[in-house]
Amino acid sequence: MKLKAFTLAEVLITLGIIGVVAAMTLPSLLNNSRKKELETGLKKNYTVIQQALMMYQAKNGTLLKPQDTGLQRDSNSLYALIKPYFYILHDCGLSHINGCMPLPDDAESSERVSYLYKTYNNKTMTLGYLDDGQFVLKDGSLILIENPGSTADGNFRCISVDVNGFNKKPNRWGHDLFTFQLMDDGKLLPMGTSGTKFSDKSEFCSTTSSSSINGIGCTYYALTDKDYFKNLPK
Repeated sequence: MKLKAFTLAEVLITLGIIGVVAAMTLPSLLNNSRKKELETGLKKNYTVIQQALMMYQAKNGTLLKPQDTGLQRDSNSLYALIKPYFYILHDCGLSHINGCMPLPDDAESSERVSYLYKTYNNKTMTLGYLDDGQFVLKDGSLILIENPGSTADGNFRCISVDVNGFNKKPNRWGHDLFTFQLMDDGKLLPMGTSGTKFSDKSEFCSTTSSSSINGIGCTYYALTDKDYFKNLPK
């Protein structure tokens, strides 16, 4: 009675083919998985921020509106008013993010973000709209507040979130960093929505824009375009 079986050479050839196929497909699978995690993180944090605003309304009997908040370091600034309604792991304070992030000692405050964050198309980004209070949530997400220090900027207030924390890449606006605007009627809108401050896609969510805040207007598209995360620029 003869037994049929694979020869050692046939087994090695088969394993080699499987290895080649795995090497070709694994990076793509991992990349798609990471992008799906970012998409899920954005949707989750959008809900978390909205819930914080709802809890504020439930406690105070009114919507939180930007015109009712004080300036950057006032006791009734957006940072001070909204912070109690999040589950915070660490409060970074108002010290231009260096209360949480390890940065070079010689980094000027106006340049601190550029050490860790880039624009949508991977260019140098300035501090601008992320520096008026930050705190880390218990899931590792980083909330960053924009609350102008003078009346010159009017009632503009926005809330950004790094959905996977500053310790994880890509650390780029429109990739894992997303911004929402608190509107005059108390609604929280994804930046890039018509009527928000940065709704011009060609300048604020573009692969060709040279703006130092390119990506700030991508949140709307990240939430509405089903292929957005599949087409992120390298």
